[in-house]
Amino acid sequence: MNADPRPALLPPELIAMMDKGVSAIVGACGLDLRPSIMRAVGSAIAADGRSVTVYVSRTQSRQLIQDIASTGRIAVVFSEPASHRTVQLKASHARLRGAEAADQAALTRYLASMEQEVERVGYGPVFTRAMLANRLDDLVAISFEPSQAFDQTPGPKAGAALPPTS
Repeated sequence: MNADPRPALLPPELIAMMDKGVSAIVGACGLDLRPSIMRAVGSAIAADGRSVTVYVSRTQSRQLIQDIASTGRIAVVFSEPASHRTVQLKASHARLRGAEAADQAALTRYLASMEQEVERVGYGPVFTRAMLANRLDDLVAISFEPSQAFDQTPGPKAGAALPPTS
């Protein structure tokens, strides 16, 4: 198999931050450009950062799911709670599917990481478990290949496109 000739959008340190399991907020908009947003209850990032899957509750995210289904567009913000280090990814060809048993490992790993991340800012595991509570049969997996990446960490570079990596 040939390597992807396109430059990577994300440097390894940002892929590592997102992959460990940090806060993920998923946004979209409908054809009318009205925004929709929801907290992800899990995420999985390919080692090269070229493929991302986020998980949302179907019952809590109806508008978001409808918007992604109708436009294919998605934006996801990954943020490390203790440092506010934040990256935003955008794509225009997101795909939806029901979560499956094979997704459980990623969801379990995400919850364990978020328990640690949120505890660093003063909230115990009980809070995080309640915030990310889910049923596998209610989850929708949204997968995409990022086409744009932005630094959204508060400060002078917030909003700047990340330069492609080699």
